[in-house]
Amino acid sequence: MVGFNWTRYSGEWKVPLFLLFLNALHSVTGQARYSIPEEQAEGSLVGNIGRDLGLDVERLMKGKARIITKGGRQYVELNRDKGTLVIKERIDREELCGQTTPCSFSFELIIENPIQLYRVTVEVIDINDNSPAFPKDEIHLKIVESAALGTRFSLEGADDPDVGLNNIQKYTLKPSDHLKLEMHSQPDGGKFIEMVLQKPLDREKEESHSLVLVASDGGEPRRSGTVRIHITVLDVNDNAPVFNQSIYKTTVMENAPRGTYVTTVNASDADFGTNSLISYYFSDLNGGLTDILSVNENTGVILVTGVIDYEKDKKYELRIEAKDQGGLTDSSKIIIEVIDVNDNAPMISVMSFTSPISEDSALGTTLGIINVKDLDSGENGQVSCVINQNSPFKIKSNLRNYYTLVTDAVLDRETVSDYNITVVATDAGSPPLSSMRTFHLKISDVNDNVPVFERSVYSAFIGENNSPGANVLTVKAEDPDETQNARISYILEESNIGGSPVSAYVSVNAETGVIHAGRSFDYEQIKQLSFVVKAQDGGSPPLCSNVTVILLIQDQNDNAPQVLYPVQSGGSLVAEMVPRSADVGYLVTKVVAVDGDSGQNAWLSYKLQKSTDRALFEVGLQNGEIRTIRQVTDKDAVKQRLTVIVEDNGQPSRSATVNVNVVVADSFPEVLSEFTDFTHDKEYNDNLTFYLVLALAVVSFLFITCVVVIISVKIYRWRQSRLYHSSLPVIPYYPPRYSDTLGSGTLPHVYNYEVCRTTDSRRSDCKFGRAGSQNILIMDPSSTGTMQRLQSEKSILDEPDSPIEVSSHCRGVFHKTCYDA
Repeated sequence: MVGFNWTRYSGEWKVPLFLLFLNALHSVTGQARYSIPEEQAEGSLVGNIGRDLGLDVERLMKGKARIITKGGRQYVELNRDKGTLVIKERIDREELCGQTTPCSFSFELIIENPIQLYRVTVEVIDINDNSPAFPKDEIHLKIVESAALGTRFSLEGADDPDVGLNNIQKYTLKPSDHLKLEMHSQPDGGKFIEMVLQKPLDREKEESHSLVLVASDGGEPRRSGTVRIHITVLDVNDNAPVFNQSIYKTTVMENAPRGTYVTTVNASDADFGTNSLISYYFSDLNGGLTDILSVNENTGVILVTGVIDYEKDKKYELRIEAKDQGGLTDSSKIIIEVIDVNDNAPMISVMSFTSPISEDSALGTTLGIINVKDLDSGENGQVSCVINQNSPFKIKSNLRNYYTLVTDAVLDRETVSDYNITVVATDAGSPPLSSMRTFHLKISDVNDNVPVFERSVYSAFIGENNSPGANVLTVKAEDPDETQNARISYILEESNIGGSPVSAYVSVNAETGVIHAGRSFDYEQIKQLSFVVKAQDGGSPPLCSNVTVILLIQDQNDNAPQVLYPVQSGGSLVAEMVPRSADVGYLVTKVVAVDGDSGQNAWLSYKLQKSTDRALFEVGLQNGEIRTIRQVTDKDAVKQRLTVIVEDNGQPSRSATVNVNVVVADSFPEVLSEFTDFTHDKEYNDNLTFYLVLALAVVSFLFITCVVVIISVKIYRWRQSRLYHSSLPVIPYYPPRYSDTLGSGTLPHVYNYEVCRTTDSRRSDCKFGRAGSQNILIMDPSSTGTMQRLQSEKSILDEPDSPIEVSSHCRGVFHKTCYDA
């Protein structure tokens, strides 16, 4: 390293003292030295630091050049735009250095990017701005008249804070008839004065003398101070006190409490009586030592009475005198060394600090620069810095007493959004002292997190027949980022459901994530919707994530039961035949109904609402089977009419009714005897027709014959058309223990139907087939012809699988079907 030294007196530059020297401190880039007189006005030029260090103004400006002082006061400030150093406040050399010469103060100039450190020393030149001053206005001395010629009397010298030629150069004593003045130099450079008796004193002639002592310095202009000396001549005291040591050396600990023992001085006097009594006192306490040390006048014990500060004074030198009652004195020198203790904690100063920083900052990013110093010396002033554990930062030292805070790990604002970085500076003293400084660092956000839904799949139920626009459910996503990076918008992903876009079924609020129904749903048409919602944040570039939403349509009881059997038709009536020999529990028929709903809305129950004889039949609550509940008797009416109500289990429930006609008979002829009244309720009276025909046979035989022929032909054709258009009732076959195995509701049940027709439908109306033990009677009220005869007897009916044909003119047609028990 290269250092520069300049000397400047009274504003004029002189030849540099030296130009080149090797700096052992590798952390200092360069040095500069200036000299200025004290008491310069504020703003006075100290020197052009930029030119002297080879730094241009642009480097000073961009590098944020600044002055770092070690003490509490800054006497010099930097003019960066000119590169000059100027005086910031008045400099009093005596206040700054006291009697120390040469007097100087140092500071450091730091420049960043890259960091450069320069040490600057400013020497303060003393000017003669202080006059000599004696500690007292008057000095009273008592001198025995028998004092021998050459006897010396020590005097308290004057104090002049200036140094060099501006300090006290000579003392003058007036008058000097009996006493003359001598000034002596001490080994440490100090001076003390003595009066020497050069002419014997005669108390009888003159018992007192008054002298004037003048102290003058060598400054320009010259300054002086005076003190008056009053001498009282005493009677004979021919022995002066004598110290047992010419120099006393001792030590005292820094910050020693008041009353701490320092040392004891001792002087002896060969006289007797009052002339041998000695008193001790400090003779030159000019630097404020009276507030720090005291001496016992009688014992010579020196104690601490003030604050001992090693950083202010490392050593005390003072003179002590012993004086007897006759005024004879002797003096000795005391040297007190101050031992440093670790009483100053390190001081942490912040040079620069950056907050916030981005969470994607690279490793080694500089956060701040700090300066740490300790006013103690030796090991007590050696400082080390650490930061709190478990933080993604570290501290490193680049220059002496300068430390840099840098990142040491990847930052994640979502994990930790801010840090309190505590820097602890500890010295090497015993015990060590430490200080800390906490830096609050905030981490700024970047868009590095995708929105995350609260669930992996959302599902919700909505009842069918809902109102369009109904609130279905709310999807919610969270983004650990902040501000715009965490602002989430919800978007419905385009897809098709049943050939239609999903937006025709549902919509989503972009801000709140609320999903609304776009239409009224029908459970019987669609049972479930599945679609995708996307959550997208507002970052740049934006990040997004998807979630599947399943919407389940809930069934409502909006379908009434439908009766499949027995078929209710206006064109024909179906009657179930029950033999009179039927036992209790005889299966008459089974009411079969279905419900388009599902679940409990499709659970059907069967109840007997009305019956010709309630004591004869009952209906199974769950299966709809109509059975006898007692033995059939001859007293029971042939015609029985049952009304069965079918109800579902919905809320509110829906129902349907069906009428079941039952004929109690053992044979078909017996049934036919009651057929007319059963089907037509006396609508058509054969007897009345018969009498009318007989009465009008003569008159209208031909007319009636024609009418009957025409009606027969029309009925025949109408019956043929009904057969071709499946006008006959359909009788279902139910397998045993049938159950709902093909989905919800009862509609999907599989039913087998057997339709019985004649072998030649063009010539006969029906074909009967026997299978099982239950008979069904189908009556066609539209038939107008008179049944003339049966094609077979009951014996034929009893034969298995024997077909029975009935003429097209028959009024009723019988069907037989079998139910598997």
